[in-house]
Amino acid sequence: MNIKGKTILITGGASGIGLESARQFLAEGAKVIITGRNQTKLDLAKKNFPTLIAIKSDVEKEEDAVALFEKVTFLGGIDILYNNAGVGSPALNLGIGNNQIINNAVYEMNVNYIGVIRLNTLFIEMLKSRKESAIINTTSLLSLVPALEEPTYSASKAAISFYTKILRKNLEILGSTVKVFELLPPLVATEMTAKRNDKKITTEDLVKALISGIKKDKFTIRVGDTKVIYFLSRFFPKVAFSLVNPKKIYASLQS
Repeated sequence: MNIKGKTILITGGASGIGLESARQFLAEGAKVIITGRNQTKLDLAKKNFPTLIAIKSDVEKEEDAVALFEKVTFLGGIDILYNNAGVGSPALNLGIGNNQIINNAVYEMNVNYIGVIRLNTLFIEMLKSRKESAIINTTSLLSLVPALEEPTYSASKAAISFYTKILRKNLEILGSTVKVFELLPPLVATEMTAKRNDKKITTEDLVKALISGIKKDKFTIRVGDTKVIYFLSRFFPKVAFSLVNPKKIYASLQS
């Protein structure tokens, strides 16, 4: 797929993976629109990259999604929808009764899963009308093997992974040329993972791999350790689970 000259909408684009994606897509000659909930971060992104278009929007809210669609339509539409926005909640032991577990699950599913479906549904006809267009959904290594410390986050990413595969097949059956990419990152060095000491990949390297995959029409883009976990999860699932969930995590859940 050719990126130059395309207009791309990146959710969660004011920081982390989203902002790095905006930077690299701009360098590839694309027009970039970013969204986010934090106006201060959006303003800073716009200051650092003046050609960006920044729109405040919360993917969790239906009214924000509709308003975003209307604004983007007014601006001339998009060729690529990149569903990058995602949230994670603090670790909770599912074996202990706690209403916060329910609150976390609702929050994560609304942003990481329902929010993606809502935007895809709003923009799909626009994308289908373009000569070359795409949807990019970010899932995770944890869509392959769940993490004890991130149970509902893992579930939300597994859900969006299955949805992405079926969306791709549905569009193929309908004869649509819209391309559907799935990005499966390992642990990435962002604000959300700042307190973790595990091995991390940089946002720069992740986005480089994403752009390379898009250019090659590689619809499933596994990056870094995700490649290893994918293989192990298929043939040695217990080994994969132990790598994602080392014994030290067990103690933290019992404390």
